Amino acid sequence: MDARPDPAVRTHGAFPEIRGVPAQPPVAERQVSDEIDLGQLFGLIWQGKLWIILGMGLGLAVAAFSFANTAPTFQADALVQLEEKNAAMMLPGSLSAMVEDDPRSVTEVEILRSRMVLGRAVADQNLDWVVRPERAPVMGVVLSRYRLWGVQRLFPQRFARPGEWLALQNLVVPPEWLNQYLRLTVAEGGAYTVELPNGDMLTGQVGAPLGLEALGFTMLISDIRAAPGRVYNLRQIGEGEAIEDLRRRLTVSERGRGSGILELRVTGPDRAANARALDAILRAYQRQNINRSAAQAEGSLDFIREQIPMAEQALRQAEAALNAFQMQQVSVDLRLETQTILDEVTRVEAQLAELQRREDELSLRFTPLHPNYRLLLDERARLQTRLDGLREQIGDLPETQRQIINLQRDVDLAQRLYLELLTRAQEVEVMRASTIGSVRILDSAIAARDPIAPRRDLLLALGVVLGFMVAIGVVLLRSWLRKGIQDAAELERMGLPVFATVNYNREADTQGRRNGALPILALTSPTDMTIEALRSLRTSLHFGMLDAGTPTLTLTSTHPEAGKSFLSVNLAVVAAQAGQRVCLIDADMRRGQLRRYMNQPRNHPGLAEVLAGTKRPEDVIQHGPVDDMYFIGTGRYPPNPSELLMRAELQDLFQWCSRHFDLVILDSPPALAVTDPVILGRNSGATILIARHDKTLPGEIEATLKIFQSSGQRLAGAVLNGFDPSKAKGGYGYGYGYGYGYRYSYQQRGD
Repeated sequence: MDARPDPAVRTHGAFPEIRGVPAQPPVAERQVSDEIDLGQLFGLIWQGKLWIILGMGLGLAVAAFSFANTAPTFQADALVQLEEKNAAMMLPGSLSAMVEDDPRSVTEVEILRSRMVLGRAVADQNLDWVVRPERAPVMGVVLSRYRLWGVQRLFPQRFARPGEWLALQNLVVPPEWLNQYLRLTVAEGGAYTVELPNGDMLTGQVGAPLGLEALGFTMLISDIRAAPGRVYNLRQIGEGEAIEDLRRRLTVSERGRGSGILELRVTGPDRAANARALDAILRAYQRQNINRSAAQAEGSLDFIREQIPMAEQALRQAEAALNAFQMQQVSVDLRLETQTILDEVTRVEAQLAELQRREDELSLRFTPLHPNYRLLLDERARLQTRLDGLREQIGDLPETQRQIINLQRDVDLAQRLYLELLTRAQEVEVMRASTIGSVRILDSAIAARDPIAPRRDLLLALGVVLGFMVAIGVVLLRSWLRKGIQDAAELERMGLPVFATVNYNREADTQGRRNGALPILALTSPTDMTIEALRSLRTSLHFGMLDAGTPTLTLTSTHPEAGKSFLSVNLAVVAAQAGQRVCLIDADMRRGQLRRYMNQPRNHPGLAEVLAGTKRPEDVIQHGPVDDMYFIGTGRYPPNPSELLMRAELQDLFQWCSRHFDLVILDSPPALAVTDPVILGRNSGATILIARHDKTLPGEIEATLKIFQSSGQRLAGAVLNGFDPSKAKGGYGYGYGYGYGYRYSYQQRGD
């Protein structure tokens, strides 16, 4: 094969500096900025818009599934008025002092939440019975709420379906079975079977009692609306647990401060059961309120009844003493002034006696600091002062008149006290019979039609927002974790001149193509921007290798799949199309793939046989797909590729290529994986590092530079391959990522 030397192309000498930039300066540390670039941040978010849309859609789907798979919660509400005064206050004024003020809302709220009230409601509505249908895992609520015909067949018959229920009318279990499940399975014709906690199996019929008297177990199912095979779990919980559950579902609050209007709400999965439970609470609360008022009247009546016999006895004794004194004195004539004093003393003493009785009653309910108690004490002090003045007037009367006045006064006082007690006893009897309590139910319990939870719109909006936030977090995290080279400027800061930035081409991406021939983009799409970048690389190499010792160019990378083979074959094609004689050598004798571009069989002789001395270059070289392009494959993969490259036959091959070709391109393995690129670089005119955009790590490049420096070599420069503007942080970077608004194309002019 004859060589066609071209002075403009053939080069000699060492590899030069590129436009004043040293070929291999020391590795520089990358500049790191702590400032946040908002433009870059928004650029990253915009680049990850597909991830964000996917995240929002996924969040919406999760929220929709969560809504469908969450049992709805309903609410029943009612209003209660706390009256300021007891209904008994409408009785005569003499009874008013016996009735205490109505307790305010804070006290009544605690009473409503007490075990006394809630326990009565639990007993009335049998809230200690729990009936739960067996539901499928993960999507049991969805299966029990919606008729999914295609999906329902995938689940066993025992799981709940829409519109099914079981009515439990009676359930009594022994104490040791509390909180333990009874597994009920529906059978045909209204029959069912129950598996007891002790392992026994019983068969029952709807409407018929079922039980074991020896164990104290009784159960009655009043109705079943479910298909045979459905399973229900029944249990009776303890009274304390049932009360606590009802207390958690009950909310009591006052409407407006000091309004005395309490709003009661009960929540739960069963709308009708919520209303019944709240009604039971209202009845229990109203009943205890009435009973409390009646208990107060009953206590007052008992006290009055105890005082009546003593007052009657005191009256008889006073009358007997007066009669005895009159018989002893025969006759005593009282003057008008004396009679007036006697009447006034009697009246004041009667009032003091009444105040004493009222004080005895108030002392049972209030302390002396209570306003009513203080008023009573002030009134008694005033009457006592009046009585003391009247007694001084009596002291000035004759002895006989004083004695008759005192005796007559005692009789009148005892008689008035006795009559007052009889009257009060009758009044309290009337009050006890007419007690209606101090609570009025304004609105009875009504269950709302729509559930209060889950709130569909809020849940869906929350799902979209969370999906959006998580997606942005994923995008930013991927960007943070993705430390690959983003632009040519990063390579230059490491001291590597960048000969070209080759844009990413989806058609040229060979990842995933494990077998079969590979297309050569320079032949299938010669006007593509990627090929234009390779033509720019060809021009840079033409001027950069003018002083190179040999026209051999070694392409290497830090890791596999950087695009060395793609660049090698397409660079060889565009160089051959420019009139150069090009020889492409696949120097990766471990995993070389250039044969797939040339449609060459795997075991065709090649570089391995030449280095082993069994073949000459003339025997293994083949014509390429274009004129002036030739190809030498790897040959059979040898067990010792590095040792073969260190043989003298490699230098002989390079010398032979230098005599016959203008450019020799060697596709070598990754430099961090094996030492082959270092051996090839020692004998080559130039070694160029291929860095894959967004995949090649800066640390890998620095490690590769150190490997070549430790062997006394320098990398001539780098090529940024697979540049994807949509993935670049903050856009194109600067310098080498140009976008064209038009394309060059080759056209044939007609004659």
